[in-house]
Amino acid sequence: MNSNIGDRHKPIASHGSFMYVLGLATGVGVPEESVVDEVADALAGRVAVLSRDSGAGGDRTRYELGSSGATIRRPDADLTRALDDLARDHDHAILVGYPESGFPHVVVGDADADDVLLSAPTPDTIDFDAVREGLRERDEYESLDSLVADVKRSPRAEYAGAIATFSGIVREKEGQGDDPTTSLTFEKYEGVAEQRLAGIREELEAREGVHDVRFHHRTGRIEAGADIVFVVVLAGHRDEAFRTVEDGINRLKDEVPIFKKELTVEDEFWVHDRDE
Repeated sequence: MNSNIGDRHKPIASHGSFMYVLGLATGVGVPEESVVDEVADALAGRVAVLSRDSGAGGDRTRYELGSSGATIRRPDADLTRALDDLARDHDHAILVGYPESGFPHVVVGDADADDVLLSAPTPDTIDFDAVREGLRERDEYESLDSLVADVKRSPRAEYAGAIATFSGIVREKEGQGDDPTTSLTFEKYEGVAEQRLAGIREELEAREGVHDVRFHHRTGRIEAGADIVFVVVLAGHRDEAFRTVEDGINRLKDEVPIFKKELTVEDEFWVHDRDE
């Protein structure tokens, strides 16, 4: 790949409101509550703590919005919905009790997690500068629901009568006889992709009847069936909304420098190389 390709773990998005998600896993004898407080204090901005409660009430997701905030319980223990609720108003979310979630984790003691950002034998050996820097190298949290919630808060929402969306996912097969695709990896040109995407958004929002446009394209490795890209359009009427969503995703694919590597059960290749 071209050496100018930048950080492969940063998403490409058309707006600046993001929330980072960091998991925490603690081993036996490690004071979990005090470690959570230390990590929360080390992260900037508004921090939410989501913990899994497996007590008598069964699995629940609990939000703890700071020492002076409220605690909210969801009976469905739906982590994605909980993060969607928090994404627009928080800079960070700390997950406690979700080592299998796939989010980057700080692991203290003899605990384990699917994705380890940093390991420390004891709480006083946590390198918080490394945590902050490492977290910035990962995807910020975004989903279709959180983007829809964002445009609904637009100052122009009172003039809107339609929201149209597009979600692109990793397709496992083109046809019945194809080798299954296990994952795709996306990389981008640092700076150039964001600039071009911002220009597309500005041009689309200048259309008559189009009030807000949001793009979000994940980078890094994405497994089969998982979301890759979202386009959300807030418009006065459905015709403008549908037309703008279609134009938006087509222009993103044609004009934004994003490179795709496909991994199948038999092969691994950059898609643009295979097409030449």
